Amino acid sequence: MEPARTEPEISPGALARSVLREIAERLAELARTGEPAAIDLRSLPLKASDRSELEDCLGRGDVTATLNVAGTSELWETRYSGVWWVRHLGAGDRIAAERIEISIVPEILVTHSADIANAAERMRADLAGTEAATHV
Repeated sequence: MEPARTEPEISPGALARSVLREIAERLAELARTGEPAAIDLRSLPLKASDRSELEDCLGRGDVTATLNVAGTSELWETRYSGVWWVRHLGAGDRIAAERIEISIVPEILVTHSADIANAAERMRADLAGTEAATHV
């Protein structure tokens, strides 16, 4: 159960309100079924003021991450658990992609099983090398 928060009441414009309703529906579905969803903000006719209003309404929670892989990606959980703002920056730090992910964890942060298997092999090899070096 989330602690009560004293946040300002949401009073967005029509377009932001529509996006917020969609997020609320997808969040309820995530809670009910575990099914994640995403809303591509770049595909919507949002003006800078709409995007700012949406960002203000969703707020920021306690979790943030910055990735530097093929450009910079900024992620933060909003004040609503399970609702993530994911922004990918391109050349000149311009927004290349931006979406709201409704999920337990953003897709970009999930480690692929092949990467985990490779890490396990590397760790075993590193440990074997360390143990061999200490037994010389």
